[in-house]
Amino acid sequence: MKIEQFEFNPVAVNTYLLYDETGEAALIDCGISNKREFDMLESSLRTNRLTLKILLNTHLHFDHASGNGFIYEKYGVKPQYDKREDEMPSLRTQIASFGLKLQYESVQGEHFIEEEELICFGNTTLKALSTPGHSPGSLSFYSEKDNCVFTGDALFRGSIGRTDLWKGDYAALIRSVKTKLLSLPDETIVYPGHGPSTSVKREKQYNPYINH
Repeated sequence: MKIEQFEFNPVAVNTYLLYDETGEAALIDCGISNKREFDMLESSLRTNRLTLKILLNTHLHFDHASGNGFIYEKYGVKPQYDKREDEMPSLRTQIASFGLKLQYESVQGEHFIEEEELICFGNTTLKALSTPGHSPGSLSFYSEKDNCVFTGDALFRGSIGRTDLWKGDYAALIRSVKTKLLSLPDETIVYPGHGPSTSVKREKQYNPYINH
């Protein structure tokens, strides 16, 4: 599996484009907020001759979902996420609460992802891990074959996601990180929703929220 990382929108969210030798691709957390950013992603899809098959959301905070409308309009692909994320306020409400003005269009999901569900495209398989706490239905996506996990805002390099937003739960987040993410093999690369990548081993050793 090949991984291309983009940083989109004013909140600097990491959007991940995944694809393999078959040319089938998946997007995780499409944070596109304007046409310029959409053109960057579209250029990569076109240059690599990719067919976008799947759009995944680790959670539905606006910075991770603002690009869903762009993707649906162009490619006809609707987002997939945990059903509990529908408890979140609308994107419009979220964006307004941060005092931002973003170009977006909300898109209802076409499939609700269950714990340990296998998500397949091309020759690639991701396993969904339920990692709530930052939001009620946060998911992480793990590739055992490629030795990596996409954690959204559950786990960052040296930190964890905030829990003061809608239905955040600090105790649940710590439990998710310890039982679902740090139980993965030490060499697993962690691709978070913001900031640089890290590893399970590094976070076990140095993350102050885990080792206090």
